[in-house]
Amino acid sequence: MEFIVKPFSELSPLELYEILKTRSEIFVVEQQCVCQDMDDKDKDALHVFCWYDAGRVTGCLRVFWNDEANGVAQIGRVVTLEHGKGIGGQLLHKGVEVAREQLKAKSIYLHSQQYAIGYYAKEGFRVVSNIFQEDGIPHVEMEMKL
Repeated sequence: MEFIVKPFSELSPLELYEILKTRSEIFVVEQQCVCQDMDDKDKDALHVFCWYDAGRVTGCLRVFWNDEANGVAQIGRVVTLEHGKGIGGQLLHKGVEVAREQLKAKSIYLHSQQYAIGYYAKEGFRVVSNIFQEDGIPHVEMEMKL
């Protein structure tokens, strides 16, 4: 699987469209979550994504500074269209690599939907909060020290 890493300013209109389409398909349609997906963080993020044969972005996430002064990066909007094929694990691994190597982050922070805690734990994240509701879905905060 080849992952593309680009800052927002270098995304082509087609790449941006497909990233937003994939996020909308999962977060809004599949999960039936009405939320403001485009939250101005995309503009300052590095976008990690991959394509599949049908010309769609099959997986994507974004990496951005949560607290640059303290070296805390954040990973968010992690999504894949194809489940059970290992794409999500590879995608997350690449996101951690981007935070470590390109941002030189000291730690990575994220919000995980409760059902996905194990997915992030496999990469080395640990839960650092109680369960809370975000957009009507149970979440926890997770962190990885680099």
